[in-house]
Amino acid sequence: MDEYDVVVVGAGPAGSTAARFAAEKARVLLVDKHREIGSPKRCGEGLTLDAFRDLDIPLDKRFINKKIYGSVVYAPGGGKIEIRYDEPAGYIIERKIFDKFLAAEASRKGVRVLADAYATLNTVNGRIMGVRIRHQGEEREIKAKVVIAADGVESQIARQAGINTALNPRDIDSCFEYEMSDIKIEDPNMIHAYLGNKIAPGGYIWIFPKDDDRANVGVGVCGGERETAKYYLDRFIKSRPDLRGGSILEVNVGCIPVGASLKELVRDNLMVVGDAARQVNPVHAGGVHNAMLAGKLAGTTAAETIDSQDLGILKRYELGWNSSKGKQLERILRIRYFMRKLGDGDMDYLTRVWDGGDLIRVSEGDWGVALKKMAEHPRLLKLLKKFV
Repeated sequence: MDEYDVVVVGAGPAGSTAARFAAEKARVLLVDKHREIGSPKRCGEGLTLDAFRDLDIPLDKRFINKKIYGSVVYAPGGGKIEIRYDEPAGYIIERKIFDKFLAAEASRKGVRVLADAYATLNTVNGRIMGVRIRHQGEEREIKAKVVIAADGVESQIARQAGINTALNPRDIDSCFEYEMSDIKIEDPNMIHAYLGNKIAPGGYIWIFPKDDDRANVGVGVCGGERETAKYYLDRFIKSRPDLRGGSILEVNVGCIPVGASLKELVRDNLMVVGDAARQVNPVHAGGVHNAMLAGKLAGTTAAETIDSQDLGILKRYELGWNSSKGKQLERILRIRYFMRKLGDGDMDYLTRVWDGGDLIRVSEGDWGVALKKMAEHPRLLKLLKKFV
């Protein structure tokens, strides 16, 4: 039997970050079920500059495809809101390389990393003792004082621990994405998002440029729609002469949890982070930055727990997240529910009265000035009172 202080299951951004910070005071094992960390990717691959700053990640050319100077959001009627900066606000990254980079950085801090290792929770008389892994055909038992579940939206580890991870279908976005080349991008220095109940009900279509003529082109639609996400994306591409002649280099399919983050993030000696904990922005469905922030908090808390030998310290992770980022995501979730009620005409109206700053604040859970700008639209104000 192998023994570690901390075992992290899942080597995505949340798991690798948690492992990296836990290793400051603990012996850490990081396992991932995939044969290659970072693959398959399930992501538009956009990451803000703040994420690099917050997590002290270098701007490494190996995983950065393109500098992004802002975004353009298009309403169904053709109106748009543009958010443009003089300096890069973010980057389109190569997730397969980025995720592997994060895992390698964790290994340099002393973390043992194992790919192709499928893990299940190991409990004895209801007590979490660690995990069992199947690594390249070999069954192994890993004893650990703390287990961190970072195994994605389908998290089995949290469920095996008895945490309720069930999601309402309306709180799941079904996503389908092509990486396309030889296409025309109106402004390849910006990301582009298209709204509309006919275009992408409950979500949006995105174009995230990776080169001047190559981009991730994808869609997220609310769970429970009659048609598939692929149907909406294919229809959009066929309607666009700038896209329909392009080549498809890669196809990615997945689901994103866009409900409120889990309230129970700690049970006994287990913590849950990242998509497994639903730590995703419900409006734009971005989760990498939040996942790494949660991973840092969980990893630091795990290190303090091992150092003090007091498992009660683990609760600080849950309390810390729920009192800060968790509350913000709850406000953003109410905005998501409000936006689900909007008709295409309502979206057209908002693009006329909102500017880029309003859109940013709303996506972060703050109505502010944006609320006042809806004062002349009685129906929207009445609808808003149900969610604010």
